[in-house]
Amino acid sequence: MDEAQWRTAQGILFVDQYELTMAQLYFRMGLQGTKVRFDHFFRRYPDYGSHQAGYCISAGLEWLVEWMEGARFRREDLELLRSQRGSEGGPVFGEDFLGWLGREGSFGGLSLWAVPEGRVVHPRTPLTVVEGPLALAQLLETSLLNHLNFQTLIATKASRVKESARGGLLLEFGLRRAHHRGANAATRAALIGGADFTSNVGMSHLLGRPPKGTHAHSMVQAFLALGMGELEAFRAFAEVYPDDCLLLVDTIDSLESGVPNAIRVFEELRRKGHRPVGIRLDSGDLAYLAIQASRMLDAAGFGEARIVLSNDLDELLIWQVLTQIEQEASRYGVDADRLVARLVYGVGTRLVTSEGQASLGGVYKLAAVEREGGLVPVLKISDSPEKTADPGCKRLWRLYDRRGFATADLVALEEERPDQAEAIVLRHPSDGSRTRSVRREELSQVEPLLVPVRGGGRRLCDFPPVDELGARRRADLERLDPGVRRLVNPHVYHVSLSQRLWELKQELIERERGGDVRRSIPPAGPS
Repeated sequence: MDEAQWRTAQGILFVDQYELTMAQLYFRMGLQGTKVRFDHFFRRYPDYGSHQAGYCISAGLEWLVEWMEGARFRREDLELLRSQRGSEGGPVFGEDFLGWLGREGSFGGLSLWAVPEGRVVHPRTPLTVVEGPLALAQLLETSLLNHLNFQTLIATKASRVKESARGGLLLEFGLRRAHHRGANAATRAALIGGADFTSNVGMSHLLGRPPKGTHAHSMVQAFLALGMGELEAFRAFAEVYPDDCLLLVDTIDSLESGVPNAIRVFEELRRKGHRPVGIRLDSGDLAYLAIQASRMLDAAGFGEARIVLSNDLDELLIWQVLTQIEQEASRYGVDADRLVARLVYGVGTRLVTSEGQASLGGVYKLAAVEREGGLVPVLKISDSPEKTADPGCKRLWRLYDRRGFATADLVALEEERPDQAEAIVLRHPSDGSRTRSVRREELSQVEPLLVPVRGGGRRLCDFPPVDELGARRRADLERLDPGVRRLVNPHVYHVSLSQRLWELKQELIERERGGDVRRSIPPAGPS
């Protein structure tokens, strides 16, 4: 595709067809300007099969807002819509509707509130709230979900990997295995979620991080094929990069060839006044090889050299490697703590594809519609209790206990002020039998989480660099109970409704289901 075609594919037509057909229906009914509110939230945490997430990390908001600010219907876009034909050959979109899109088709009239990027977030809570004219708020759905769901998914995975690595240096190596241009979004999200650097050169420069990388096996193979050897390949690399020399040592035999040859080159660099960076291990029993390589490097006087581990790592594999090192290192005379401190983790495919959970179930649901001068709540009812959304105009609050740890996220009606209440009633979102009350003196803080992002046609907040977003993530994790952060079977974090929101929801369920309130109380589930 040429540049003009890319603009079409990634501009305002980056929507699903049904949003345009609904927008035309609203236009025909004269409802296109009716004020509404939509909520974006996800229903459950990622479940990777053998391990599960107990929290998520919000990401993608800045890119969404940038897209919104640049998206509008151009002449070329309208011509493409004009060319669409229905099953009987007639135009799908009328000239009057296309004319309206040309005049009004931008997102400047929408207001946006959101949980800032880098924050810990949980299911069934409004992460993004959109208010404005119905037709345009509907048109935003697909792009909003695309921008926010994917980056939140990858930031969550990166955070789990970083925690599994016990804060060790984390490199994102996933560009070649990512899903086409989604690699750039994955790189940004990984840096928010905990990656320290990335091999993605373009995104590194745009995000203010130096790109990181070593060399491939093919470099050593090329030297071998040309009648030279691994040692000559290492020497050539060291000559070109004497102060950034990190050598991949497993092309032939890690312990019999690679590490000894790397040590020879490191000794030559040291005699010239340079300090080698370290080695990379990309195959085999990484824990055992790291122990043996550490022992050999220490004996040669390179106790500060880094050992980079790669080869399809994820949070569970890193946890297994570190556990094995703690169990085995001492029998070879290696200090496990010192070894773990020198490790670096190159994580690629399983991070940028979120292996085990390829998507986040984020949804965009209508919550309120203007009627008789005000926004009135609406409710989508489902036979699946978790799919019955929470109605009305809402705010999101985080409650911290006396220790300063987050104890619950509370979804409340917009006019409620739980931060000023003497006692807060917490209701399970779907199980009417599960409720508790918390007195204000039992809490150290009640924090509002949604902040204004856009309104009145302009931005209302700043978007800090990824370094600051990473700091937000770390601060939130420090205030999250360790049980919620477990890699496997994490403790369930409490997400609750306020008493007034619970009563409103039950009232609407009863009304929609003809008064049989018993059907509105589904079986008990985790809070």
